[in-house]
Amino acid sequence: MISLSLSFFFLETVVPFLSRPALPALLLPNGQHLFSANAICQSVNYTHSPSCVPALLQALHKAVLQGKGSEMSQILQGPLNYLDRSLSKGNTTYIIGSVKSWFDRIAAIQSCKSAAQKVMQGKGLQGMKSYLQRQPAPQSSQCSDTQPCNNSPAESEEGERVVSEEEMEAAFLAWNRVLNVGSPSTERHHPILPQEGKRNILLTSALPYVNNVPHLGNIIGCVLSADVFSRYGRLRDWNLLFVCGTDEYGTATENKAREEGLTPKQICDKYHAIHSSIYKWFQIDFDFFGRTTTEKQTEIAQDIFWRLHKHSFLVEDTVEQLRCETCQRFLADRFVEGICPHCAYPEARGDQCDKCGRLINAVELKQPQCKVCKETPVIRSSKHLFLDLPKLETQLEQWLDKSTRTGDWTANAKQITRSWLRDGLKPRCITRDLQWGTPVPHPDFKEKVFYVWFDAPIGYLSITANYTDKWEKWWKNPQQVELYNFMAKDNVPFHSVVFPCSLLGAQDNYTLVNHLIATEYLNYEDTKFSKSRGVGVFGDMAKDTGIPSDVWRFYLLYVRPEGQDSAFSWADMALKNNSELLNNLGNFINRAGMFVTKFFEGYVPAMELQQEDKKLLALVSWELQQYIQLMDKVKIRDALKHILNISRHGNQYIQVNEPWKKIKGGETERQRAGTVTGVSVNIACLLSVMLSPYMPTVSQTLRDQLNAPQSCLNTMLQGTGAFVCSLRAGHRIGTVSPLFQKLEGDHIEALKKRFGGQQVFYGSLWVVYDA
Repeated sequence: MISLSLSFFFLETVVPFLSRPALPALLLPNGQHLFSANAICQSVNYTHSPSCVPALLQALHKAVLQGKGSEMSQILQGPLNYLDRSLSKGNTTYIIGSVKSWFDRIAAIQSCKSAAQKVMQGKGLQGMKSYLQRQPAPQSSQCSDTQPCNNSPAESEEGERVVSEEEMEAAFLAWNRVLNVGSPSTERHHPILPQEGKRNILLTSALPYVNNVPHLGNIIGCVLSADVFSRYGRLRDWNLLFVCGTDEYGTATENKAREEGLTPKQICDKYHAIHSSIYKWFQIDFDFFGRTTTEKQTEIAQDIFWRLHKHSFLVEDTVEQLRCETCQRFLADRFVEGICPHCAYPEARGDQCDKCGRLINAVELKQPQCKVCKETPVIRSSKHLFLDLPKLETQLEQWLDKSTRTGDWTANAKQITRSWLRDGLKPRCITRDLQWGTPVPHPDFKEKVFYVWFDAPIGYLSITANYTDKWEKWWKNPQQVELYNFMAKDNVPFHSVVFPCSLLGAQDNYTLVNHLIATEYLNYEDTKFSKSRGVGVFGDMAKDTGIPSDVWRFYLLYVRPEGQDSAFSWADMALKNNSELLNNLGNFINRAGMFVTKFFEGYVPAMELQQEDKKLLALVSWELQQYIQLMDKVKIRDALKHILNISRHGNQYIQVNEPWKKIKGGETERQRAGTVTGVSVNIACLLSVMLSPYMPTVSQTLRDQLNAPQSCLNTMLQGTGAFVCSLRAGHRIGTVSPLFQKLEGDHIEALKKRFGGQQVFYGSLWVVYDA
């Protein structure tokens, strides 16, 4: 804020002794004039260099999100000392002077005090909590009094990456490569089956409960993240099958049917269609979106059951269960709530506490209540079948050791799985006293159905079996197939322990998960999503906001909770749309295309690359390589930043070279304008490819505007990445138009009010009324 104010002030200042006014200009205390915007920013904003920013972010993260304020000074001492010495030497004059004097002066300015009060709202550093939750978890900085804290060792003190001659030469060679005209078509031919000599990837997204409308957190945690990776994988020429479907059995469905006066089957049909419609609007490109209430589900689940029975991995036991006498039924775990016996959380479910994450038995809850009628249930006995997890523990640990070592498991997935094993595995009940479910085929348990967390993951297999009768080529082929599971962190134990034990015990050469990708939670502003309380945006509401689905995709992926919980914010969504999409990405792409149209009659001009252009190619190539490395590791949020970095490089390149001025000059300057324009429009083409997994409609629209060859999709992302000149001199582009629109403040405020409910704070509780 201070930097912007100073910059605007300087832009209104002219130098008196010049023959004509020159802007921008800044008179330093030593009498020196600055004419370069970069020089002014360097003088004003030295503290924005990478010597301090990573350390500051790490310190704030420790203090605000981890409650370790005592460690702030230790983290910041080194870089501040380094900065202080840097300000006192060298040829550059800095307005800051010393660090202490700078902060003293700033702290005394009334406008700065008012701005800090407005941002912090009297909460001190905790006022930054919502902002920090939306930022990537900072890397641990290695800082000292003599070395700056850089995110990358290849960055100079001013933050610009140093490019070597070898990198420039390699980038120039890649630029001159021919597009892979013979690349495979992006069209898919069904059924997709594993192929020899290809990387065969089976990709699943956690099956959403059919009785709920998914909110933004559900969407980013599972289907959207999986969709981005599947689109990326196809661009990498992987042979990939992406399946998902609705999880339709269980008490939740029975109760929803009772609420709406429908049969469970009718509820499943209704909500399956709602889910399908929502995912279609969000452009989730499943190869097959099925459901679990099928004959294939019964067939495969019962086969796995009999195999477990045959190999003595099932045991019988009598269970004490909670029964609601008012509802005349045994209560499923998720339909009883009470106080957690471990952490005293007052809204713990009958199977797991959302606060401490511990598994619990419903009968262990203190002060249990039936969620349907709010009455206190009683304890009754019932005979059930259990999966003997202790007997399978050794096999499981051997498999986990290999899978977590060779595969890409997120840190939280490893941690949650380790905590289960550390506590010791216990037999897990796989049957329930319900009606709506896959029937247990054992004659002694014919009145029971399979428990949903034994049954539901088998849905991945049955959904694939409904897609192709050759489903076993995917699910009984671990030598040839890599399995990726996408989910939120609360689903981890069932995918890393319970389901693998079922498949290991079945002893039928099943494909087990190689890469388990789990997100943290996405909150809504400073609270949780709640359909009943009118808080948050749910999938069926997003399309009514007037904001395109690609913009929703972009923002959800920008704040994807990869390393920690994050929060959706309307103000931040508008900011990211208007700054990153409109002013950064959209501005660069539109300028590049318009220069071709306006100055060169719609034809890409001839390009004669100079050293400066080769340096840009190297910078862009490095960003592309980073993007591929991160995407290969399913670091979707971090990879997105490199797309935006490329457009920033492009904007700076255009700004420095000013082709709109050079086109009016002599032959040499006109040639230079042509080179800058040609390089820029090719960067725009590269961006269309990199954007494809994130914003498929924008990507296709941009390629249509550029009349880009289809082969560019299958060239740029091969191997470690290659920025190839896709639009050669003489290429005719199409009609260029803006890709993004500004999100106006009054529109955003109206949406925030519409989806915010009415919240009142009483004591230690938030009470929320429907708006």
